[in-house]
Amino acid sequence: MTVANPILVEALRGGIAESQHRGALAIVDATGRVHTVQGDIERPIFPRSAVKVLQALPLVASGAAERFGLTDAELALACASHGGEPAHAETARGMLAKAGLGPEALECGTHWPYNETAQRALAAAGATPSALHNNCSGKHAGFVCLGCGLAGRSGAADFVRGYVQPDHAVMREVTASLADATGFDLAHTARGTDGCSIPTYAIPLRHLAHAFAKVATGAGLDADRARAAKRLREAVARAPQMVAGSGRFDSRVMQRLGERVFCKVGAEGVYCAALPEAGLGVAIKMDDGNTARAAEVVMAAVIERLVPMPGDDDAAFMRALSDLALRNWNGIEVGRLRATDALRGRAR
Repeated sequence: MTVANPILVEALRGGIAESQHRGALAIVDATGRVHTVQGDIERPIFPRSAVKVLQALPLVASGAAERFGLTDAELALACASHGGEPAHAETARGMLAKAGLGPEALECGTHWPYNETAQRALAAAGATPSALHNNCSGKHAGFVCLGCGLAGRSGAADFVRGYVQPDHAVMREVTASLADATGFDLAHTARGTDGCSIPTYAIPLRHLAHAFAKVATGAGLDADRARAAKRLREAVARAPQMVAGSGRFDSRVMQRLGERVFCKVGAEGVYCAALPEAGLGVAIKMDDGNTARAAEVVMAAVIERLVPMPGDDDAAFMRALSDLALRNWNGIEVGRLRATDALRGRAR
C-alpha cells in the first residue's frame, strides 16, 4: 500500500488550515548519506528546470565558456528560468553573438516575458516576443555555445542545428553530465519532453539531492566538472538577478545569502539546492505541483535551518519566506502560508 507523503506546508485562514500541501524532501551529503527524509524520495520524478546547473556543467567543463569569454551574468543566465526582462533577453543575445550566431539559433520556442512589467513594456512598444524572452533562453544559449565549442571553427551553425534532440552531440554531453552527477541510469528511466523541447528524465529525489551536494562541494565529480560547478556557483552569487529576476524567490535569496545557497526552481513543484557550507544537497517535490507558493516555503524552511545566519536580519528575511503573510488586495493580512512543525523539526 502506498503511504501518502506528509503535509509540508499549510495555508491558514481564520485560525484553521484552509489548504494543505503534501510533498517529499531529500537532503543528502556528497558521500550519498541521507541527512533528512520526508516522504517518498525513491520515486522517480521529472526535475524539469531545477537541474539547469547540472545541464550547464559541460558548458564550463568543455572549455567553451572560457573560449567565448562568458561573463558571470552570462553563466548565471545559463542556469536560469528568467522573467524575460530586458537584461535577460540582451544577455542571451550577447552569449549567442560571442559564438557567432543570432537568436534564430535558439530552439526553445517563443513566449511573452513572464515578468509583467517587461511584458507590458514590450506590448506598449508594439513589439512581439522572440525566443530571447523565453524563460529558458539562457540555458539554450549555453547549449548553443557548447555546440559551437564542440564544432570548432567551421560549420558551427549547421553542427548546432537540432541540438534539442536526445541523440545530438550537445544533448549527449548534457545527458552524460546529468547521469554522472545524479548517479542514476537515465537509459532505463522514463524520458519526457520539457517545456523548452529538450529531454527530461525521471530521477528520484535522493539522487537529485546527492547531485546537488556534489555541486555544493565538488566531491564526487571529476576535476573538470568540479571546477565547472564552483565557477557556476560563483557566477550565480555575483549575478543572482539573472537566475530568476525581479521579486523572484531564487534571485532574492541568493542576492541576500550569496554563495551560502544555490537554489533553483523547477516546474510542477520541484526545487533543488546546493548548500556549500553544510556540504548538503536538497531536492523537493510537492505532490500538487505547487511551485509558486508551497515549494518556496519548504525551501525557505530548509535554508533557514541549515544555512549559517550570523545576523538577525538574514534570519528574519528567511523566516518571512517560510512563514509567509497572505494579504488581500487592500493589504490586509488574511492568513499565513507556513512550513509545518514536522518539517521544521526534521529539517536539521
